Amino acid sequence: MTDTSSEVSTAPAADAPASSTGFNLDDFEVRVLAVLIEKSFVTPDAYPLSVNALLSGCNQLTGREPVMNLSEATILATLDRLAERGLATKRHQAGARVAKWEHQIRLRHSLTPPMQAVLTILMLRGPQTVGEIRARCERMHSFGSPADVEAVLERLDDKLMACQLPKAPGTKEARYAHLMSGEAALAQHLHAFETGEASAPRGSRVSELEEEVRRLRQQLEWLTNEFEAFRKQFQ
Repeated sequence: MTDTSSEVSTAPAADAPASSTGFNLDDFEVRVLAVLIEKSFVTPDAYPLSVNALLSGCNQLTGREPVMNLSEATILATLDRLAERGLATKRHQAGARVAKWEHQIRLRHSLTPPMQAVLTILMLRGPQTVGEIRARCERMHSFGSPADVEAVLERLDDKLMACQLPKAPGTKEARYAHLMSGEAALAQHLHAFETGEASAPRGSRVSELEEEVRRLRQQLEWLTNEFEAFRKQFQ
């Protein structure tokens, strides 16, 4: 008998296990979940996401700290773990050749769109100031003032999903971080930041961006030459 239903989704699992300060997600789970949330805001017409779309979003060079290079197999395994935690759901759409995935953070943890936006930026970009969060959230949610961002951060703090970090020596503004990876991961990140080890990923990211710019310039030069040769045929 032919299935005539337009869409079937897997049922959410039990709530994700949480420590006293977070949800103990690994780095891959944080990245995949954050991309699912981000794309639900910025590309709603292409949401839910296929695995290929997720792969592209997870590995993109801009708006990601650190830059990652995940494989399709890693994405699939990570999605399975998120589904077990009740944080992601696979959807089968009638006529679609591939299954697609969506996040369940709003339903599982009662997060408003502003809360989702702030949490996502923290998961994608690491610890940030209120000003950085406000600017980087613009595509997902426009905050009227820094106070609006602070109010959302307080609500995420109440849910043990984000926290304010101690001010680093010589800094004026406080930074905030997500707690989706748990207390141990946050402590490790803070140690790397305080000892200067955290600067390496940023430098690596700059190098990768420079390489991408160089490659795009080469492509532009090639296209320019091809167009010029084509134009001369009609002179």
